[in-house]
Amino acid sequence: MQWSPLRSVGLVPAALVLTTLAASAEAGKSAGPSEFLLVAQIVLLIAVGRGLGEIMQRIGQPSVIGELLAGILLGPSLLGWLWPEAQHAIFPKTPEQKAMIDGIAQFGILLLLLLTGMETDLKLVRKVGKAAIAISIAGILVPFACGFVLGEFLPDALLPNPQQRLVASLFMGTALSISSVKIVAVVVREMNFMRRDVGQIIVATAVIDDTIGWIIIAVIFSLASHNTLDLGSVAKAVLGTAVFLAVSFTIGRRLVFQLIRWANDNLVSSAPVITVILLLMGTMALITHLIGVHTVLGAFVAGILVGESPILTRQIDERLRGLISSFFMPVFFGLAGLAADLSVLRDPNLLMLTGLLVVIASVGKFGGAFVGGTVGGLNTRESLALASGMNARGSTEVIIATIGLSIGVLSQNLFTMIVTMAIVTTMAMPPMLRAALARLPMNKAEEERLEREEFEKRGFVANLERPLLAVDESINATFAAHVAGLIAGMRGLPITVLHVGKRAAQQDRGRDEEESHEAVVKRAAETVASDPEAGNVDVTTRVRRSDLGEAVGDEAKKGFDLLVVGIDKVIATKDRFDRKIEDIAAEFEGPLAIVVAKGRHLKQPVPDGLKILVPVSGSAVSKRGAEVAVALAQAGSGSLRVIYVATTRDKGAQRGVSRGLSQETGILKDASDLAARYDVDITTTLRVNRSPEAAILREIDTTDVDLVVIGVDRIQADHLSFGGVADAVLRQSKVSVLLVSNGEARPASAAKA
Repeated sequence: MQWSPLRSVGLVPAALVLTTLAASAEAGKSAGPSEFLLVAQIVLLIAVGRGLGEIMQRIGQPSVIGELLAGILLGPSLLGWLWPEAQHAIFPKTPEQKAMIDGIAQFGILLLLLLTGMETDLKLVRKVGKAAIAISIAGILVPFACGFVLGEFLPDALLPNPQQRLVASLFMGTALSISSVKIVAVVVREMNFMRRDVGQIIVATAVIDDTIGWIIIAVIFSLASHNTLDLGSVAKAVLGTAVFLAVSFTIGRRLVFQLIRWANDNLVSSAPVITVILLLMGTMALITHLIGVHTVLGAFVAGILVGESPILTRQIDERLRGLISSFFMPVFFGLAGLAADLSVLRDPNLLMLTGLLVVIASVGKFGGAFVGGTVGGLNTRESLALASGMNARGSTEVIIATIGLSIGVLSQNLFTMIVTMAIVTTMAMPPMLRAALARLPMNKAEEERLEREEFEKRGFVANLERPLLAVDESINATFAAHVAGLIAGMRGLPITVLHVGKRAAQQDRGRDEEESHEAVVKRAAETVASDPEAGNVDVTTRVRRSDLGEAVGDEAKKGFDLLVVGIDKVIATKDRFDRKIEDIAAEFEGPLAIVVAKGRHLKQPVPDGLKILVPVSGSAVSKRGAEVAVALAQAGSGSLRVIYVATTRDKGAQRGVSRGLSQETGILKDASDLAARYDVDITTTLRVNRSPEAAILREIDTTDVDLVVIGVDRIQADHLSFGGVADAVLRQSKVSVLLVSNGEARPASAAKA
């Protein structure tokens, strides 16, 4: 059966029910607003918008184009021309009925700006730095000047209020200078150029354009609301905006993170984090309204702060994104399409002006971005790719046009012209950008960086978001806190310290120990100097108020992806872990890091550096252990020794040592390459015809290592077990041991001894 776009996306069902909806709407018309019509409007906009969006994506265009076309098809441009009675019945222009759907659309604008802010990567902007700023300034000034001049020469008939021509000209300049960061990012991501140098510059420039554009729009909104160029009100708006941004990106950043963390860790209701995010967005939107600028700026900044939260889990992000994409986007952009009456373009003068607007917008943005790229140090091909990407207006342009129409800066005809320009430039951008990017070769430095980032994408430590540290009042706990602090400090991860040694009734007596663990974590994090943001670790302390297993289980529900355990007694008799360790492991399904302090770390649990030994075998869990060892060596300015043991059970060894060494050498080379990526000095050792545990213990006795890091599998059994090698090393080692496990138990037959 062949794929049918109309059937698969529900456009045929939408068309079939259109007649029924029209008849019902006509029969049920009354003076007051109708809930039936509201639901019918939403159903049609979502069905047709999502359907056409699906088709657009299949032919290489952004889905927002389909959602805009849905409104055009259902509006006066097509349905109103072919069947005006049905169009007027389903989308009546009565103020009460229109206000119902417009209210949803207005809130949709805020949510769209929230999503845009969440997708804004300020780290990327800081990374490309001066180049993106220089390019953005040039890419804004040229089209802004073109749009401003065009606004000054527009016929009075196109302006709702010719006396406010200055405001309209400023608005036109802003509309022509801004780009759609969402459309740009989607195409760059589809081309696998998001991590390429030029891809990062393109996206960062679009982010800066968007940010500057929304600030300008906020000021223009203040101008429009006063109906004149009141320098006092403009100064108030500019100053208020500056103070709002300054407070948001200092105190606000910390406050947003704390609120999201508090909601995630303390509220038990459904989707508490999404609730807090929506409340933050609404509050910041109201604040910007109170200082005299548009609410979109508050929503946009709220999105940036939410997106920077280190514990915004993928599930929360996907849920919020799904709600906005599936409901609010097709409704908002559909209504924008409804408001654009393309039938007015039958007027030759308006059609010519629209064509002129498209040309001026394209030439101005393309030329400005190209000049900015050249000034910013890009070559000709890179500048062409940048200019091609910046020309897409997309959803951002439609939002701006909608705001202009709502505040009376744009007339209905001018709004239609701008929406048409947004559709044309957006549809032209993807093929132009793809063609430009396909011709860009990759230099050696860029290739090396991309290889490292691709490796980190698959890695364990690089993808950690929230470690949990479970400790008591022992020396072992202090050493575990140091290890956890080094891991968290690598990328400034927030960490929660759960005290499992005392109940709440003993909390006051143990207060000094609790604070000491927090201090140890922070001090360890501050020793990490490889990342500019490292060391900025937020530490939260929690005290066990229930049984051990229940306390760990309650914390595990909060989205931690690594549990570091440091308690006084780890090993029990009869090849078993201590009962506390087993209770902790039973309630945490993710990766475990069990720390056992021995040797010099019993006297100095916070060492100046670590001398690490890591056994490798080529397995996935072994690579995880090696990755953690490399991270600790890098963070703690330590040294690393890697050992591979080829036992007599290895097939390579049975066929002969000379033939078997190729695999072992390859495994050691992989470990060396891993260490080299992070500039960690490494010593490799190959031992043949020894049992793994004997070889590892001998290596400990004959070298000056003070920590053994072993990647281990959880083995399915009636008790916690990591296999014979881990058990032997854990019991017989004279130096500290760190066991790093996977998150799932494996059958004993599938796990190595």
